[in-house]
Amino acid sequence: MMALAPVVFLAFIVAQRLSELVIARRNTARLLAEGAYEVGAAHYPVMVAMHCLWIVCLVVFGYDQTVFYGWLVVFAVLQVLRVWILATLGRRWTTRIIVLPEPLVAGGPFRYFKHPNYILVVAEIIVAPMVLGLLWVAVIFTLLNAAMLWVRIGVEDRALAPLRKT
Repeated sequence: MMALAPVVFLAFIVAQRLSELVIARRNTARLLAEGAYEVGAAHYPVMVAMHCLWIVCLVVFGYDQTVFYGWLVVFAVLQVLRVWILATLGRRWTTRIIVLPEPLVAGGPFRYFKHPNYILVVAEIIVAPMVLGLLWVAVIFTLLNAAMLWVRIGVEDRALAPLRKT
């Protein structure tokens, strides 16, 4: 008999990511209509594929695993950070690098960190697999994500440099 806890956890991750794609698509369309532009579009499909493969690995290898509740508590704390980031960015939050020629958001977690969303994603890529005891998934995707973020943060920082306060 399959345990319910890992299935519920995985369903939450899938539902969360799908809902975020809907929000991101809506926000991206609105921002582009307001005169914003996208940078780094070439690496975006690779990033999406990596995150999809991460979720597939979680589902395929984790659906019948024991849930480690200590890691689940850490994951829940990360979700509070996720809500804080999304609420702070509001209509400016998207999964793409969209440059709006306006001052950058400087409140909320952005007051303390240059890239709080990337910090969150790094943590989630480690913590979610650990909830299910999938250390190898955490390690492999942490390395893949590090390579992706090296490209992405470089592109984003160059695009946003003119908007940053000196």
